[in-house]
Amino acid sequence: MAMIELRRLRAFVTVVEEGNITRAAERLFIQQPPLTRLLQGLEDELGVKLLQRLPRGVRVTEAGSVLFNEARALLARAEHLTEAVHRAARGEQGHIAIGFTSSAALHPFVPNLLRRYREILPGITTQLEEAGSGELLDALVDERLDVAFVRSPVGGIPGLTIEPVLRESMLVALPVGHPLAVNSEQPLPLEALTHESFILYRRPAGQGLYDAILAACHRAGFSPRVIQEAPRLPATLSLVGAGLGLSIVPASMRRLGGDGIIYRPISDRAQLSAPLYLALRSNRASAIIKRFRDLVTEAVSEQPTD
Repeated sequence: MAMIELRRLRAFVTVVEEGNITRAAERLFIQQPPLTRLLQGLEDELGVKLLQRLPRGVRVTEAGSVLFNEARALLARAEHLTEAVHRAARGEQGHIAIGFTSSAALHPFVPNLLRRYREILPGITTQLEEAGSGELLDALVDERLDVAFVRSPVGGIPGLTIEPVLRESMLVALPVGHPLAVNSEQPLPLEALTHESFILYRRPAGQGLYDAILAACHRAGFSPRVIQEAPRLPATLSLVGAGLGLSIVPASMRRLGGDGIIYRPISDRAQLSAPLYLALRSNRASAIIKRFRDLVTEAVSEQPTD
């Protein structure tokens, strides 16, 4: 219906509820003659008598009673539609697709943020997808995802923005019984791993962490001997637990535990940490994405220093 017809319906419903045109006009904040014209226009449009004029008020006809019930439902839906549009414009209603790497999902920051997001904005439906950083960035470019938490600071991808979120320490994951799997709370110098067998996650899946580990080893004076690569971090830990070698993983991976694995911190001299980034498209950001980004910024400001 056109806007003038909704006005006529609203005027008609108000008159029926009040049973009096004068009181209805006061409630609608209009004069009585314009209200009478609205009612007459509605009757002319429908071609039926809707109201019976009485000496002291009006009474709805049988046809008017049917219209009254339908009009109230229609006006309620119209009000709901308006509010829904406004909520969407404020980023409070709609849909968002969020990606994350397996290691990012294990850091308390990400699940806590998602839980908080759902509590604050229950009108937003979320789609979650786990993949490697490269796959997530491709999905962003293809607009299959709206935002993603990645470990790689990949720059130069047209249309994407990569923003730092936090950094966490990294640990050496060692099989039980390994000579270095003692004094587990004592920081381990990276050069102690010079002759060890490394198990790392494949570079396309974890490019940022892979490159950071290699760079730290080179600074320590050696090139790591990588004997096995795994598609995901959990698979890496499984191979460590099987005694095939050791690995270097973000500290949050410790939450997975793992049979047959001992974790040791790495000496600060290694200057090795695992960053977490928020990736999103640079342009055409919706109100929903902006609200999510603002919440990330707020949550980061509340994070304790690692």
